[in-house]
Amino acid sequence: MNPLQAISAALTPLGIVWTLLLLGIITGLHELGHYFAARRQGVKVDSFSVGMGPVLLRRHWRGTEWRISLLPIGGYVQISGMAPEEAPDGTLRLPTTGFAALPPLGRIAVLLAGPLVNLVLAIGLLTATFSALGVNADDRIRVGEVVAGSPAERLGIQPGDEIVALDGRLLPKRAEIDGQMQPGYRLLGEMLGEPGRHTLTVQRTGEAQQRQLAFDWAPTVNGERQLLGIRYGPGSVPVSVPQALGRSVQATAESVPLVVKSFGGLLREMFSLNIKGKETDDVGGPIRITETVSQAAALNGWALVQIATLLNLSLAVFNLLPIPGLDGGRIALVLIEMLRGHPLTFAQEQSVTATGILFLLFLMVFVLVRDVTRFF
Repeated sequence: MNPLQAISAALTPLGIVWTLLLLGIITGLHELGHYFAARRQGVKVDSFSVGMGPVLLRRHWRGTEWRISLLPIGGYVQISGMAPEEAPDGTLRLPTTGFAALPPLGRIAVLLAGPLVNLVLAIGLLTATFSALGVNADDRIRVGEVVAGSPAERLGIQPGDEIVALDGRLLPKRAEIDGQMQPGYRLLGEMLGEPGRHTLTVQRTGEAQQRQLAFDWAPTVNGERQLLGIRYGPGSVPVSVPQALGRSVQATAESVPLVVKSFGGLLREMFSLNIKGKETDDVGGPIRITETVSQAAALNGWALVQIATLLNLSLAVFNLLPIPGLDGGRIALVLIEMLRGHPLTFAQEQSVTATGILFLLFLMVFVLVRDVTRFF
């Protein structure tokens, strides 16, 4: 299969449709955050577009022109007072009304609203996932079922028990092995491969003290391999909605530094023109995203929800990076204004913004090249 065929196979029609739909909804809600934050403070919003490029449909409602544009790739919102305005002599200057007339904290609130919407969406989707599917169990080997007539039943092991240790040797927790349950089970099996006297340390739900269960063990009986007689419990445990929300907030807080680190690694690779870097395999461009969405769509709806969660979190963090042209870059300019006591000049702000846009364009090209070179 040549590279073009490989790319074509990765980008399935269903994956493309789902990608456009997900990105359209996510970016649309992001822009709605800016819209409502501006309107809340009395700032006029000139237009709101679903999609980019030539306008197909438009309608005026509540002082805003609502548009549907040709290219189904995101969208935009035009808030009065954010773009340069024309001076009486025909030159451009910094705006003085609308968004520009807001106090610094008001402008920061408008700029923060979009990323915050994506962050809240990520937490909400994660909460729904945890509520429906449960959370990863961070305990040790949990007994799901005890086989009738087995050594485990004779020892008094019960469903729900946690096997903490064998012969005083602690078994690893699932959280310590990144959700991989096999090492703990394999260790238990290997240790039970030794004949003789053994002791299981068991923690029973609702009991403060751990139980020590001693037994004699022979790996084979009458020439047949002997099994302890337990079936392991699920890798996840059910939680209530409040518990799911708490775990979602915790998981999101733990994920943000990892996302920032990934973007930092991507920038380092871009500056070094390292298109084959392995540090940021988890950061992808449009082809990688579409490929991932295609794989998720072929699995089930919850896989798509997890992709949507990651996209929301990534968009929120990326937009808050202090790069001119992004929400984070605009916030940085407002903070500089607060420290200086006056804003940058029109020429200075335009130079900074133009530099940021060129930087983002180069970043987009770099990520796209990385995506394509994976298939060569």
